[in-house]
Amino acid sequence: MIEWLNIIAGLILCVGLLEAIPAMGKYLAKLAKWLGGFQIIIGIIVIIAGLYYWSFPWALVTIFAGLILAVGILPAIPALGKYLERLAKWLGGFQTIIGLIVLIIGILGVIDYI
Repeated sequence: MIEWLNIIAGLILCVGLLEAIPAMGKYLAKLAKWLGGFQIIIGIIVIIAGLYYWSFPWALVTIFAGLILAVGILPAIPALGKYLERLAKWLGGFQTIIGLIVLIIGILGVIDYI
């Protein structure tokens, strides 16, 4: 399940690069933009899944992707929200890189290399 969440999060985070992919890029970008409407919900689910699979080496990158996706709701968390929002905004500068890493991890997980 985490692999599919990584793929979805990676698509949303890499929406700007998807159109450069020959043949399928236009359709992937359209899917990613549609999924972007559920960005906060997907971000929360990705954070929870990353915490659940904490023992895996790629869980930290998954949590980072979830934080970037859920940046809009982080200030509502008591005590830690302000700091998590600052972290997520800083990580947002690396959004495309983190998105590519999470997308590759998800694809490799689906085809069973991880």
